[in-house]
Amino acid sequence: MTTRAIDLQIAAMKPANSILSEYGTTVFTVMSALAVEHGSINLGQGFPDTEGPEDIRRVAADTVMKGPNQYPPMLGIPALRQAVAEANKRFYDLDVNWQTEVMVTSGATEALADCFLGLIEPGEEVVLIEPLYDSYLPMVRRAGGVPKLVRMAPPEWQMPRADLEAAFSDRTKLLVLNSPHNPSGKVFDEDDLRFLARLVIEHDAYAVCDEVYEHLVFDGHKHRPLMTMPGMRERAIRIGSAGKTFSATGWKVGSVTAAAPLLTAVAKAHQFVTFTTPPNLQMAAAYGLRQGEEYFDTLAADMQAKRDRLGAGLAVAGFHVLPSSGTYFLTVDIRSVGFNGSDEDFCRHITTEAGVTAVPMSAFYQCADITRFARFCFCKRDQLLDEACARLQRHFTSHVTSA
Repeated sequence: MTTRAIDLQIAAMKPANSILSEYGTTVFTVMSALAVEHGSINLGQGFPDTEGPEDIRRVAADTVMKGPNQYPPMLGIPALRQAVAEANKRFYDLDVNWQTEVMVTSGATEALADCFLGLIEPGEEVVLIEPLYDSYLPMVRRAGGVPKLVRMAPPEWQMPRADLEAAFSDRTKLLVLNSPHNPSGKVFDEDDLRFLARLVIEHDAYAVCDEVYEHLVFDGHKHRPLMTMPGMRERAIRIGSAGKTFSATGWKVGSVTAAAPLLTAVAKAHQFVTFTTPPNLQMAAAYGLRQGEEYFDTLAADMQAKRDRLGAGLAVAGFHVLPSSGTYFLTVDIRSVGFNGSDEDFCRHITTEAGVTAVPMSAFYQCADITRFARFCFCKRDQLLDEACARLQRHFTSHVTSA
């Protein structure tokens, strides 16, 4: 049977899941493929182009050779769960029981899926703040949740307090909070967190807190988990990522911290999704979390320097660069270089014509009416950032672009 015949036969069969099937290929995959096709410097997808600390990688390699290499405990190896609990105390003064309140997942995205599948009953509402990391909405919907979207808009990225007040109701089950925030780079301050905590408590809801960039905060800002707010210890779930903390995004090692009853519910989903995570990567993550203060300070300082380096180069190219207090990302206003088309057109244009790739900010919103901003990633080698800026400078000093 030919491929064409198989495709026609499948098309005549019962359809796949209607929720997930409606989502196309992610913008990151599309732009990355376009970057490869045109030999472009890819500042679109958020991953470092170095391999992470050698001593941490060595622990992972040595553990493969020494073992164990069989199934670790479903909740994670004790060494990593203990290290996560210690880190909660060390950085945020949170007292956490590693045996009942910590779980290891195969990445933070799996942790998010476990939270949604384990906590949401069909028809319950979930408050989400746009712009959104792309997995939130499909997974909430697949779990049966009803999304209630509120938006932060560039360039100010102000918390939409009135809209949040209106979004919460007695039907609200979850708030999903991402701080430090991808893609905006916003770090929610204590006043923001107290406001959100009040809403969650008043409406008897829970908060799923995506904090994967917790150690990538700049300019003297401090990350503070929503879990530390009064009344939130038993309502908040904290998600961390070894991939972001140790610049090894391919490892896919995440962690969940929550009060025991909440963690039990999330673990019920985890056991049927991935069940467990490679033990050698868990051991390396445990070793990494016990690094001294110098490691974490240097991680943030080095990334802040890269942010400043890229921001300065983009400014020379003519861009208005929006502030970023954390994460891997900078946002620019594409109108500042005379580009009058959409942000998607812009990202395709600079990929094919300037040899630099970004992602359109509209991809992080459900209604594509914010179309004048693009996101660049700065967690790359300095030489690559310099070359990207040089290409954009050459292009925008010799062209007036429009679409």
